[in-house]
Amino acid sequence: MVYYLIIGLKVYCFYHIYKNNNSYYWFFIILFIPIIGCVIYLITQVYNKRDAKKITNEITHIINPTKKVKDLEKQLQFSESYQNRVNLADAYLEIKDYNSAIPHYLEALEDSSQSDFYVIKQLIEAYFNIEDCKSVILYVEKIKEHPEFKKSRTQFLYGLALERVGKLEEAEENLKQIDIRYSFYNERLIYAKFLLSRDKKEQAKEVLEDVHTESQHMTKPNKRIYRGTILEVEKILADF
Repeated sequence: MVYYLIIGLKVYCFYHIYKNNNSYYWFFIILFIPIIGCVIYLITQVYNKRDAKKITNEITHIINPTKKVKDLEKQLQFSESYQNRVNLADAYLEIKDYNSAIPHYLEALEDSSQSDFYVIKQLIEAYFNIEDCKSVILYVEKIKEHPEFKKSRTQFLYGLALERVGKLEEAEENLKQIDIRYSFYNERLIYAKFLLSRDKKEQAKEVLEDVHTESQHMTKPNKRIYRGTILEVEKILADF
């Protein structure tokens, strides 16, 4: 158990360093003197009494991601509130248990006193991941006029669902909304591949070249995150 706690502490510290863009020498301190390094980092960079419980919970969830689900299940059993149900559905979505998330989102939607947009957005994500494109399209109809829908990942998933049911013109109209500079790199690669599949090579090349140019100005953390995407963009461009 001590071994897993040390691993969890190291993972949490590395994540915190990356997330907060802290000095990179902390990586080496924690790597070479893990226990002392983690303790020093937590005391000097993270810890205060108010955050202690939050840190403990985050480390526990890294070690055992299903614990968060179990805790939220107990919370919902204790109090069947709208927010507790949505929190549990989100936790299922987070661990990719889409079939467990969907019923909770659907039940949350029965509460007419709450705003539907967030829950429907999450529901669409779950339906897309189980390849239920008809349900994706059905629920998008309920939120497509919402101002936060346009140029969102949800609209992108809608476009992919339309493609899979053969509505290619509508699919392209929605997919291209994601082509926003300095964002949505993975999605823009998928959009470029869609254009190539429709033999729209010049449009695809333009999207790929934009992503490639933008990648030259990424921060080091973002270059690591999108390394696979950038390499694939470069490979496709090399074939033109």
